[in-house]
Amino acid sequence: MSDEIKVKELDKRASGTAYEVILGAGTQDAKGEFPLSAPKKKDVSLEEIQRKLDAAEERRKNHEAEVLKHLAEKREHEKEVLQKAMVENNNFSKMAEEKLTQKMEANKGNRTAIMAAMTEKFKEKDKKLGEVRKNKETKDPTSEGTSED
Repeated sequence: MSDEIKVKELDKRASGTAYEVILGAGTQDAKGEFPLSAPKKKDVSLEEIQRKLDAAEERRKNHEAEVLKHLAEKREHEKEVLQKAMVENNNFSKMAEEKLTQKMEANKGNRTAIMAAMTEKFKEKDKKLGEVRKNKETKDPTSEGTSED
């Protein structure tokens, strides 16, 4: 067997060594096992072709159904996301409206309290002014007669 195989060193480099391996001549039987021409194709019947076409059509339909199913799932997911966004947006709007209403009511209550306090303050001042006028009238009856004319 060593007579049939020859090893020839081709190139030596730092990265490694290249070798050429030469196999000895084989027998005629060995050449018959590996023909150089491509094997002849067997005759395919019309039924075989039709069966293959039907199988290909079935695979195409299955693939199309998978794609459609995937797209439907994607659309459903998009609908769910949009629905969730709308719900969150509505909740946010309601919360914002409630907060605004509460602020407006608080401001109205504060304004009412301030107005009541100012009204009370003005009543107190009017009362004091009335007392001052009474006191002035009782002390100085002559100035009253002249101020009325």
